[in-house]
Amino acid sequence: MEHAAVSNVSLARRAWSIRRNALRMGEVQGQGYIGQALGAADVLAVSYFHALRYRPGEPDWEGRDRFLLSIGHYAIALYAALIEAGILPEDEIETYGMDDSRLPMSGMAAYTPGMEITGGSLGHGLGIAVGMALGLKRKKSDAFVYNMLSDGELGEGSTWEAVMGAAAWKLDNLIAIVDFNNQQADGPTMDALATGPGTEAAKWQAFGWHAEEVDGNDISAVVAAFDRARNLADPRPRAIICNTRMCKGVPFLEEREITHFVRVEPEEWAKALAHLDQEMPA
Repeated sequence: MEHAAVSNVSLARRAWSIRRNALRMGEVQGQGYIGQALGAADVLAVSYFHALRYRPGEPDWEGRDRFLLSIGHYAIALYAALIEAGILPEDEIETYGMDDSRLPMSGMAAYTPGMEITGGSLGHGLGIAVGMALGLKRKKSDAFVYNMLSDGELGEGSTWEAVMGAAAWKLDNLIAIVDFNNQQADGPTMDALATGPGTEAAKWQAFGWHAEEVDGNDISAVVAAFDRARNLADPRPRAIICNTRMCKGVPFLEEREITHFVRVEPEEWAKALAHLDQEMPA
């Protein structure tokens, strides 16, 4: 899809729909990584409705930009975006996590159109993205490779090996998107990695990348960062550190102390959807 100029209001509506799709899938199973899906919805809206080049009816089109989700447990977020983009039909929401569904709870490329790689073992996605970007360069393709990874993956040595390789090969067709929500299974990411807002981009820059940090829930800021990354006249890979808020858009979930795998009671799914419906962008 070649994107015409899209307003930030239109992108906000897309993000709202992505959040709603994710909540509807979570309600099917009564669980899911909803916090991450709600938090990353703005970044996914900018990705699929402003930045990425693709054809909804032809997900394997050779000329497409590749969007790699290395965080397998974020699959519910990506499915929500793929449904909104028309790559997956909306009626598959009701099959989420069920036997024989194309929407397993952890993302697998063999099952789902638009899912470029199988994620799950964290720290592998950027290495795959590096190989894919290098291959596209050698084929003289003008396609970009976007890799969405989590802040928790920054604790994996393999991630930094991939960072070094990308800089050495001058992969200016590679854009890493780090969802920095400061939550992982063992607690706050900043406690585990001794890093945090305002400090992470400098690490990537030290490894030879163009890197910047933005509010990942500010659509105008994300759009500007994506544009700078794509249009940079510099033979370096690019990284966008997106500081996002877990459960963004549903205040009573945002306030919970533990949000990595947020507990949602049966009656709360309807409450969350009702709140979103009240806050639909005009």
